[in-house]
Amino acid sequence: MTKPLKQIHLAAHFPGVNNTTVWSDPEAGSHIEFSSFAHFARTAERAKFDFLFLAEGLRLREQGGKIYDLDVVGRPDTFTILAALAAVTDRLGLTGTINSTFNEPYEVARQFASLDHLSGGRSAWNVVTSWDAFTGENFRRGGFLPQDERYSRAKEFLTTATELFDSWHGDEIVADQETGVFLRDAKAGAFVHTGQHFDIHGQFNVPRSPQGRPVIFQAGDSEEGREFAASAADAIFSRYATLKDGQAFYTDVKNRLAKYGRGHRDLLILPAATFVLGDTDAEAEELAREVRRQQVSGATALKHLEFVWNRDLSSYDPEGPLPDIDPDVSENHISKGRAQVRMYRDPLAIAREWRELAAANNWSIRDLVINTGNRQTFVGSPETVARTINDYVQADASDGFILVPHITPTGLDTFADKVVPLLQEQGVFRTEYEGTTLRDHLGLAHPDHARGERAAS
Repeated sequence: MTKPLKQIHLAAHFPGVNNTTVWSDPEAGSHIEFSSFAHFARTAERAKFDFLFLAEGLRLREQGGKIYDLDVVGRPDTFTILAALAAVTDRLGLTGTINSTFNEPYEVARQFASLDHLSGGRSAWNVVTSWDAFTGENFRRGGFLPQDERYSRAKEFLTTATELFDSWHGDEIVADQETGVFLRDAKAGAFVHTGQHFDIHGQFNVPRSPQGRPVIFQAGDSEEGREFAASAADAIFSRYATLKDGQAFYTDVKNRLAKYGRGHRDLLILPAATFVLGDTDAEAEELAREVRRQQVSGATALKHLEFVWNRDLSSYDPEGPLPDIDPDVSENHISKGRAQVRMYRDPLAIAREWRELAAANNWSIRDLVINTGNRQTFVGSPETVARTINDYVQADASDGFILVPHITPTGLDTFADKVVPLLQEQGVFRTEYEGTTLRDHLGLAHPDHARGERAAS
């Protein structure tokens, strides 16, 4: 029997100003004005995407004690943007990253439940932890939690928030005889939670939302992160965008679901993916090379090298050879608030590898950063990109992709106009929304329905 074609899930990430975007391009717009977010969201909805995704930045990045102004320089509050976008969209899901290390379950649950009501059931929460003390300096708790405790807190945070979401489940609506106001009975919203990280009780004051509770996303790639996603998330962001690596990650995480009583459809794997389109594959390849050079200026290349060398390299020529000196492996790092610091756990080994690559290819510092940094995931004509995306999904390397354009807010337009129709013609992507909530778009059961199905079984 022929295996039925999987339906592709597509979403869009508004990346802000960072090394993915070419923010200096004349076509780039504001990364803080609402008109940019509105255009981006409307394009995603016009293309029938599942959702829009916003990341969260809790502190400006620094390097050498100064604000890193070649990268993210600020963004409005995630909840504020998503609530505003709910008013200018009708079906598009609205997903936000909210940190579990520096927030409280009651506050976050109330905000997401409110957003779910305001949007008619389109909210989603990307649950993350914070890894660095630098960000923690903005908060009372600081950065004291080691990785295992951060995930312990995150799990209990999500459990507690779920208890709050579910505290209105199954209660009847009654009328107050004196005021005439319709209220739920006195037990509605009541909660008690006692645990290692949270000891709270009271009344949750937001009624059951249209989705029952928001869709839950998770982005960790560690062993703890994969287990967390398998046990509690509805979807997981992945950084594995190649076919082989994507298939390995997909198989690993999906195989963890059974021990939590979940099936393969209960958790979606959605890698982030960049793209460059051209009329032909050759044109797209040439444009992709130009985009990478725009993303990595000489100044950016030196700053990137400083992540590994942990030294001030401003005196070096970015078009010249790599430094002869070795990286400084001290605990005090020159770069603050960047994920790349964690990626390069053995800077001496990375430096040796990069010197060998540079010597073999006659690369300058800038050439090296361009060629070892993130490359576009999908490059080619609309036909090539549509075919490749479908091949990846049908080969179980993912369930779809979260697209990150290099130009905002208009960088999604061409994909919506030229690639989406090809996927629709192949019968692997919707032509219209069939439901109203994000759970409908993602094919996820309503929590109340899932509870009933488990009880019946």
